[in-house]
Amino acid sequence: MHRIKPVSYSESMNLKRRLIAISASLAIGLGLMAVKFFAFWLTGSAAILSDALESIINVVAASFALGSVIFAAKSPDPTHPYGHGKIEFFSAGFEGALIIAAAAGIFYQAWPRLLHPQGIPRLESGLALILGAALVNLALGLSLVMVGKRTHSLILIADGKHVLTDVYTTGGVLVGLLAVKFTGANWLDGAVAILVGLNILVTGVRLMRQACAGLMDTSDPGLLEEISRVIARHRKDIWIDLHQLRARRAGSRVLIDFHLILPRDLLLEESHREIKELEMILNGHFAGQADILIHADPCEEPECPICGYDPCEHRRADTTMQRLWRHEVITHGPPDKSSSPPGEKNPK
Repeated sequence: MHRIKPVSYSESMNLKRRLIAISASLAIGLGLMAVKFFAFWLTGSAAILSDALESIINVVAASFALGSVIFAAKSPDPTHPYGHGKIEFFSAGFEGALIIAAAAGIFYQAWPRLLHPQGIPRLESGLALILGAALVNLALGLSLVMVGKRTHSLILIADGKHVLTDVYTTGGVLVGLLAVKFTGANWLDGAVAILVGLNILVTGVRLMRQACAGLMDTSDPGLLEEISRVIARHRKDIWIDLHQLRARRAGSRVLIDFHLILPRDLLLEESHREIKELEMILNGHFAGQADILIHADPCEEPECPICGYDPCEHRRADTTMQRLWRHEVITHGPPDKSSSPPGEKNPK
């Protein structure tokens, strides 16, 4: 029978924070969408309409993100042994696609207003409404990005960045409509809408690239360096060397595997104990949200020059230098011991 791994307290709290944040995003997004469409109804402004159209995308994306957060939190099962966290990349890619679609809609609506300018009635009321919406969205977007980084949730970060693009959109609309008010140049209404569309188009493309990188398990140098620092900080002489470090994120979880070289005469039980100690160190660093696979390799005679384990009855040469465990070094295969180890060295 498949045993479901119990959810830790930290995982439960992360899930709770995500659900609260994304639910707030959805509720606030619905309210602000209504405000912006009301402002468009008052003014007939193409720039305000472009802002309102992006708000529809915010609401749809937040709804999809809420479902993704719930689904990604499911425990691994026989059909998804690595968990369900990768759905977050699908969500981020979907949101990026929606942003691009919103940009296309904005261009479609704004171009006629640029070629055939029209007056904007009740402009002051429209400006007041979208200014209030921008301030609320600014607080919401910054909160979503902050919670997303704390809980390692790409969905929340993506949604927060999307909300912040809405703030940039509204800011651009405000500047453009103020220019219309004080100059009477009504063509600026369409021009501002087009500029807004270009701005959010760039954001949508970036989100899609980030999602594709996650789905393709693109190397994350920041994550690899973080893992390398943790291991190096707790380095023991009996841990002779390590190589082939690989790591990726799947939602809030981190999947890690690498090879660890241990003395050849260690008993199986002793090797197991060393591996478990290293697993506990990494799991402690990642708040219990790491899945770790460590392959134990026995040392060979050429390891002696980089081995700090002493005394050792199998030693054939003195220790001359040890590799620094930086990610540029330990992500590769075992070094050629006939030459200097790659990367920087620790002289003995």
